[in-house]
Amino acid sequence: MLDAGDISPASFASDRRPATDEDRRKLANDILTAAPSQNDLWVFAYGSLIWNPAFEFTDTRKALVRGWRRSFCLGWDKWFRGTERRPGLMLALDRGGSCKGLAYRLPGRSVEANLLSLLRREIHVIPHPFPARWINLATEEGPLRALTFAIDRNSGSYVGNLTAEEVADVLANAVGRLGSMAEYLLSTVSHLEELGLSDAYLWRLQDLVAERIEAAPVPAASGG
Repeated sequence: MLDAGDISPASFASDRRPATDEDRRKLANDILTAAPSQNDLWVFAYGSLIWNPAFEFTDTRKALVRGWRRSFCLGWDKWFRGTERRPGLMLALDRGGSCKGLAYRLPGRSVEANLLSLLRREIHVIPHPFPARWINLATEEGPLRALTFAIDRNSGSYVGNLTAEEVADVLANAVGRLGSMAEYLLSTVSHLEELGLSDAYLWRLQDLVAERIEAAPVPAASGG
């Protein structure tokens, strides 16, 4: 797992700095202070945390949040799944619509330690363009208050005016230290399917990205 110390300084906007563990501990304290219960914390996953959680958990529930939707609106990623030449777009929650995902319950005996693991995974810069926030979830077992990460439209990293076709152009071509944007999209779609959850936005992007990859010219073989 990459930490902020592994990231090129050029990857940060001029108004941001690498996050430290001291920053994350302070944020964890703020989160726990505002939590409904410090020994019973739920996290809502909508992207890579569904298929690659960064923490221990004792329970999961399929969950729906209203008023928020998935969107590849966090730009521009020039390190994790993109480069300076072909930057990527990261998935975030944006206002409007609804989103089905997975709620994780952190172990009551080690909430703070697992929360810090989550923050090390998600928080790499200060100020953060998609900060932690509390949301209300609907589940078959009843309502939950959960922690998640949603885009700050005023952060300077918000890219919310692209068409699906323009987003697909980015996802089909961007590759970084953690792999390609196309792989990220496929993993998210595949794991949502396994859970019996659907997202028309992601399904549409998957079709568009597949079309672009299939249409890409095959590099000529070098002579031996």
